[in-house]
Amino acid sequence: MIQDIFPHRFQNQYDADAVPAASDIVLCYQESKVLIKAPHSLPTVSDFPQMSLRYLFRIDGTCYFTPEQTVEESASLIYQNVRELRGASEIPKFHRYAIMTGKHLADWYRDSKFCGRCGRALRHAAGQRAMICDSCKNHFYPRIMPAVIVGVIQREKDQILLTKYKTGISYYALVAGFTEIGETLEETVAREVLEETGLHVKNIRYYKSQPWGIANDILAGFFCEAEGDATIRMDASELKLAQWVNRKDVPLQPDDASLTNEMMQIFRDGKI
Repeated sequence: MIQDIFPHRFQNQYDADAVPAASDIVLCYQESKVLIKAPHSLPTVSDFPQMSLRYLFRIDGTCYFTPEQTVEESASLIYQNVRELRGASEIPKFHRYAIMTGKHLADWYRDSKFCGRCGRALRHAAGQRAMICDSCKNHFYPRIMPAVIVGVIQREKDQILLTKYKTGISYYALVAGFTEIGETLEETVAREVLEETGLHVKNIRYYKSQPWGIANDILAGFFCEAEGDATIRMDASELKLAQWVNRKDVPLQPDDASLTNEMMQIFRDGKI
């Protein structure tokens, strides 16, 4: 998966005293796009010698920063869609993970300029990754949205339920959705499967989790089994396809970045 970057080491502790070195990486975003230095590398501090930068994290001994102002394209610096880069083998995997994780933090900084309680401007905390309102003393920390990925199995026929989203990525996926207020993750699993496919499930069991910075998520993967009638009643407002697929016929996604793909693969390979 995208976060499996060993032997590289991701360190997310906030470092208020980090001083940008010329070789450190600068992650610049415009909505869903990140700035790439031609042909397949990330810009460094040396590309923006006078720019004000905000510390994000470290990978190994390299610091990653994001600019505090808008950065425009140039002849050698081009914005590319983050989703399209998740499986781009010409970019080292640890850099692709940095791009996705940096987007999560950059989005939070972008959206955390004013206090949600009193509307006053926020300032950066001195020693932690937080935004502070001096007017009402409210503190804001990066938000992580929990969501589930669900592998629904029909044990009698040795099949798994695969879907395709109505919009967005075009390849096969699993049932997925965000956790609502007051729900457990297991309740999210049952609700999302029922809403998207009309199926009831049982034997819900946790598999693995994954940070997914593209959507500011933490994904929790679960397997479960269809209970009762296995007839699919697809929610056409969210999906364009939902079908049972035999174990040996499970198609994989074009890269190994996602938890979804790993769950599909271990079912196909008979490991679950």
